[in-house]
Amino acid sequence: MRPMNSEASPAQLESLASLDATDQARLVSTGAVSPLELVDAAIKRIDRLNPHLNVLASNAFDLARKHAREMRPTAGMPFAGVPTLLKDLLAYPGHQAGFGSRLFKGQPAQGGSDYTAALDAAGLIVLGKSTTSEFGLLGTTETLAHGATKNPWNPSLSTGGSSGGAVAAVASGIVPIAHASDGGGSIRGPSSFCGLFGFKPSRDRTVNAGLPPTMPTARLIGDHCVSRSVRDSATWLAATERKDVPQALPSIDDLKRGSRKRLRIGVYRRDAFGHGVSASAEDALNTAISLCEALGHDVIVCDGPDVDARETSQAFFALTGTALGGLFDQIAAMMGGAFDETLFEPYTVELVRRARRLPEAAIADAVSAMTIAEAQANRTIAAYDVLLSPTVPFSAFPLGTEGPTEDPDQLIAFTERLAGFTNVASFAGWPAMSVPLFWTQDGLPIGCHFAAATGEDALLFSLAFQLEEAMPWQPRLVALSERLSCLSA
Repeated sequence: MRPMNSEASPAQLESLASLDATDQARLVSTGAVSPLELVDAAIKRIDRLNPHLNVLASNAFDLARKHAREMRPTAGMPFAGVPTLLKDLLAYPGHQAGFGSRLFKGQPAQGGSDYTAALDAAGLIVLGKSTTSEFGLLGTTETLAHGATKNPWNPSLSTGGSSGGAVAAVASGIVPIAHASDGGGSIRGPSSFCGLFGFKPSRDRTVNAGLPPTMPTARLIGDHCVSRSVRDSATWLAATERKDVPQALPSIDDLKRGSRKRLRIGVYRRDAFGHGVSASAEDALNTAISLCEALGHDVIVCDGPDVDARETSQAFFALTGTALGGLFDQIAAMMGGAFDETLFEPYTVELVRRARRLPEAAIADAVSAMTIAEAQANRTIAAYDVLLSPTVPFSAFPLGTEGPTEDPDQLIAFTERLAGFTNVASFAGWPAMSVPLFWTQDGLPIGCHFAAATGEDALLFSLAFQLEEAMPWQPRLVALSERLSCLSA
């Protein structure tokens, strides 16, 4: 341990990029590194890597340094001094709230939420806002407001969306953990493309993140994080879960001990539309199957959730377009004649236009379709402890092919393809996770998707710990961080 008033060497600070949030917080707790040193090291890494990756929508470095200087770590702060980024859909005091949109770019947040208060209480220090697709709509992060966010494994490829900036920042080692959100796969899909652990909690498990409960899509959206390790994700959930959940998440040690239960795992290979996946995604799934069987679990081939994919897709876009239409109306009322619809991306505008053309009963029908699909999905998962599938049908795709100026029908079809496996957990309210167990011959990660019944978050984390122990992925992330350091030096 070094004295608190001495400084860590440049080599020591650079090595922080290889550590997860738990280890960085441990360094702070022992006095080996100060919160300010962690923050400054992350800012230096942003300065070097952001020009190559474009992960930041905005920053508030001076405010972060102020918080770091003032921080007094306590035992109740599991992430004391750890730098992080918040997705640019989550308002946070002192930061901008741009929502990936040109109209809101540079606008200050009006306040925070119970969720951001919980992150503060955990000791996290927010450096800035990570890039996201406009309002989180697209499965790629290429906005007219900020440009394209690039995949650290191959900068010509997409990070996915809508949590694209978050996964690029964590995979590259800029920060060890970052906030993300998921309404159909926006945590899990990008995690698959960038080799991270991406968990979506059960519906209503976490404290409110600022979404009005009356918003048509509120039930689909969950806030959590993307991380380099399972323990970081579990710790983040423990810090943000509601106090009135039926059963609080157990400790990390208890989750690890609980991972030896023999599970009944149903596996399926076709998405809700009946589409198959690429050869590499098949290889990833086969790897996960073999690993689960080697760990002593029963893996049973099944047909997957029996839901009407076309009806649920139509319901999703009807609810999304209606929610956006309500936002348009609010903004127009505030801005009057200054409201300029063209400052929204063409895809966003088109979703609103389509929703406005729907018959009056369409929203009630959409809610009914989601309710029916949830019941159908729950009947399927009742026969298993866990459902296993690909996370997404392929590895990361090229930038410039699925951005917001492309044909809207093409983008809707691509969204359906991209979220064909992940969306079921969103409308059913299940916990689900993408686990990075496979890399292609070209060095690209592909995740595998595990889901459990609502409330079974602990069961999934216990399985995740077992998978991580048997096939650790962090060495690959460390190697990526080191390679990027050399390129940007």
